[in-house]
Amino acid sequence: MELDFSKLDGLVAAVIQDWKTGRVLMVGFMNEESFRKTVETGNAVFYSRSRNKLWLKGESSGHKLVVKEISTDCDRDAVLLKCEALGPGVCHEGYESCFFRKLDGNEWKITDTQAYDPKAVYGN
Repeated sequence: MELDFSKLDGLVAAVIQDWKTGRVLMVGFMNEESFRKTVETGNAVFYSRSRNKLWLKGESSGHKLVVKEISTDCDRDAVLLKCEALGPGVCHEGYESCFFRKLDGNEWKITDTQAYDPKAVYGN
């Protein structure tokens, strides 16, 4: 399980992909402890750079990510997690994927519909 955590100040990028459809759902970061907990528990655990702590995806929303497969890139400084998303979406803005905007000319346009009401899940 040797990954290179030295390039991003102790972190690796973690790309989350739907294990059935292949759609990219989100990108997060993992430190050694969150990666170990992900492997041990089978649920995606990330390192929050803004809060400086580990967070289990879905700890407040219930929208967990069950890991089906883990791979790494050639440099071993990024991981790809193919996951089953439990819940209507992984994005805290209420979408299935965090990638719900597409560049149209010089403007970002929302191309998906919300999968759930984030205020009902997270409050204000």
